[in-house]
Amino acid sequence: MINFKKLKVWQLGFDIAKECYILVSAFPKEEKYALVNQITRAAVSIPANIAEGSSRKSAREYAHFLEIALGSSYELETHVLLAEALCYGDLSISKSILYKLSEEQKMLLAFINKIKTDG
Repeated sequence: MINFKKLKVWQLGFDIAKECYILVSAFPKEEKYALVNQITRAAVSIPANIAEGSSRKSAREYAHFLEIALGSSYELETHVLLAEALCYGDLSISKSILYKLSEEQKMLLAFINKIKTDG
């Protein structure tokens, strides 16, 4: 089993999730069960799936969980872009999240490819 907390890809995903909670804290109350829920769910899914995958015995299973994390990152990117378009939250936080998501996606793709090649 890999210590997922030492993985840079997990650490960045965790930072993104924390930053998303800060972003949505300024959203309108009527978004609590809509966009806020979607953003926080997708954000938490990224490091959670990286962590869950690290417990799997096969490279194929691990890669599957990393692919779920990647999908959640694209979902989150869409939600954050929508929040920006609606002028919800702090624009500088949104931009920071989007930049980090781009980096996270690159890291996840490289990690998936490595695991599939090595495994």
